[in-house]
Amino acid sequence: MTSDDLCLSIDLGTGGPKVGLVTFDGQVMAHELHHVPTHFGDGGEATQDPELWWTLICESTKRLMRGPGISPDRVKAVAVTGQYASTVPVDEHGIPAGPCMTWLDTRGRPYSRAAIGGPVQGFNARKLWQFIRKTGGAPSTSGADPVGHILFLTNEQPELCARTRWFMEPVDYLTMRFSGVASGTHASRLAMWLTDNRRLDHYDYDQALLRAVGISGDRLPRLVPIGTVLGPVTKDVAVELGLNDDTAVLAALPDVHAAAYGAGATGLFDTHIALSTTSWVSCPVAKKKTDVIHSIAAVPGLTNHSYVVINNQDTGAKALEWLQGILAGRGENMSFDEMTALAATSPPGASGVIFTPWLAGERSPVDDRNARAGFTNLSITSSTADMIRAVLEGVAANSAWLFGYVEKFAGTKLAPVRLVGGGAKSALWCQIFADTLGCDVHQVLGPMVAQLRGMALMASVSLDRRTFEDLKNLETPVRVFHPIPDASRVYQERSGDLASLYQRDRKWRRRRKK
Repeated sequence: MTSDDLCLSIDLGTGGPKVGLVTFDGQVMAHELHHVPTHFGDGGEATQDPELWWTLICESTKRLMRGPGISPDRVKAVAVTGQYASTVPVDEHGIPAGPCMTWLDTRGRPYSRAAIGGPVQGFNARKLWQFIRKTGGAPSTSGADPVGHILFLTNEQPELCARTRWFMEPVDYLTMRFSGVASGTHASRLAMWLTDNRRLDHYDYDQALLRAVGISGDRLPRLVPIGTVLGPVTKDVAVELGLNDDTAVLAALPDVHAAAYGAGATGLFDTHIALSTTSWVSCPVAKKKTDVIHSIAAVPGLTNHSYVVINNQDTGAKALEWLQGILAGRGENMSFDEMTALAATSPPGASGVIFTPWLAGERSPVDDRNARAGFTNLSITSSTADMIRAVLEGVAANSAWLFGYVEKFAGTKLAPVRLVGGGAKSALWCQIFADTLGCDVHQVLGPMVAQLRGMALMASVSLDRRTFEDLKNLETPVRVFHPIPDASRVYQERSGDLASLYQRDRKWRRRRKK
């Protein structure tokens, strides 16, 4: 390995793609971030344009390749990470046959419920046990995952299905655009819950699980081991993007895996929290395990013989972006930095204002798509600063609510915690997390591009430049935030407020939803 070697890393978030050139030791040399819109329609529709993703990624790559000191000879690999539990229908050449149904799309709800629904927490008990025993989880009865998406398309859009050769996860779709190879891994396809995860060396879909949901496996891409080199970029892609035609394309990983690599959290129980559009709490664990009640599972991990904890909170730093839009509508056009600076003028506890951050419902530690956000305890003296700080504190409190269950799941104290994602750029937000969790929080250097860095490190292992064990010895630069006792006491006194507010309003929300 030389310091000149680079990986073209792509992180396809829900908000849009990041594209970067990253050294194999994790230094992000240059990157771009682009926004893509989500189309929300009737019946739970939430789609994005996968052709737009590809166009933005290609344009970014061409600009990055023209940067100073960059040459095709330096770029040795292409590695993709990003959102999962979404579905892109593509033809035999990997070209989209229709829009991507994102993880927010619930149009498949009636078909998912018909396939696996029942009286046990909304599931057919026999099928639920069959899934959990083999996979660690199960498709959602909300329809907001690939099983629900495929059932919806099969039943309601037969013409689109007739044009479809493969139902792909977004990250696998992008690797196919680069390599021409249709593939997936246990990790990238984890949200289908159709592989027997007790056998991580068995690269096939489970036929009994396919039958349980009524899906044929003939349009699901073949499974390959994590770290597989799928082949070189296609000649057309090499010419268009200015890459050498022997540049290796690696099998994709979900963002939770890339974040663990990029945060330096690859050892057993090394914990990171993502403060991105969504949020999660994750760490590597020793074995497959499931907490059905709180939607926590151990799934195929960072290697082909390990597991990692997954869960998801549907609103993370997106809550601050949402408030930014609300304030802009009132003529208060503040940047992210200006908002957090103003929030710092409000005391810990936000002068009594509480924000519940469930703008898009919730998955963990409660699976409730009817859950909604709101401000509580506002008064005539409540200020904009109080409201912004309440959003920061509400998101941190929601993570802490989940964090307690993840610690029970892991069976050990999880500290320190590494924080990644765009929200982790804020020193104030990092301090609020430290005070709320009651433990040291490590702000990873360049938290917004942690996944780009993680995919370059994964590429260095896949191309035999270093071993996975070497990653544990790499120093990841961090800034450490220690809990402040007075602030921690305020947050500890209010630690149960979020769960209490959820329970208080649960029945009311269900009635209003109807």
